[in-house]
Amino acid sequence: MFKRFFVIAIVALFSSAKISAQELIVIESENLKCNDSILVFTPENVNEKTATLFLFHGWSGCYKDWSKKHDIQKISNKFNFRIICPDGFYNGWYLNNTDPGKMQWRTFFWNELYPQMQQKYNLVPEMTFITGLSMGGHGAMNIFLDDPTKFKSAGSMSGVLDLQLTPLVEKEITKVIGDKMERLAAESAINRVQKLKGMNKPIIVSCGYDDFYVRCTDLFSQKCRYMGIPHVALLTPGKHSWPYWGYALTEHLAFFTKLLNGENLGY
Repeated sequence: MFKRFFVIAIVALFSSAKISAQELIVIESENLKCNDSILVFTPENVNEKTATLFLFHGWSGCYKDWSKKHDIQKISNKFNFRIICPDGFYNGWYLNNTDPGKMQWRTFFWNELYPQMQQKYNLVPEMTFITGLSMGGHGAMNIFLDDPTKFKSAGSMSGVLDLQLTPLVEKEITKVIGDKMERLAAESAINRVQKLKGMNKPIIVSCGYDDFYVRCTDLFSQKCRYMGIPHVALLTPGKHSWPYWGYALTEHLAFFTKLLNGENLGY
């Protein structure tokens, strides 16, 4: 049984914060021990070809981040994607806390968020995608690797694809999953990507040359190449910054659109 959720028209509600969206959904979550707020941007000309993108924010952010920095409604209209921006919280890492009495975000996604969005918007796995930036790049790829059959593809922008390669590991990530290196390794996408071997599920990872997480992306790509996992690794000039992520988001959506249309990917 789904928990209650509320839908609020927010065009006027958030006009002062420069946020434009058609819906704010608030889910009362047992798994989070609190509510989760989700902004949903639906294309103006929604039709049977409209795809869906789950878009995750980064560390120290919230569900409003993407729409504060970029015109997500305009991007939704341009690519014909419904874009769903949930709250991953300041330091949630899109993971289940080791303390069962605290936030269980991963369980929330699979038991509450995804099913409710699927019911409300008639999600079809072959037209559903997921990506995110930094902490959200880690979260998006990890959620995808939980069950790749629920998505067409996934992406990561400046993603922390190896949790052991971030300066946040000692003071922040350990608050969520503890300090055992085994758990850090087990929760890192780079150590789970072998699940895609033989599945023909192309993915995209991107990062700026001047970003401190470029090594994560490069090592992740190397492992994909070694294992024969089809992927695009987009390494271009750029920093760990909103201008770069705005650019990267359009590149990810262009890639996802090619997958939807069955276009030539060069292999």
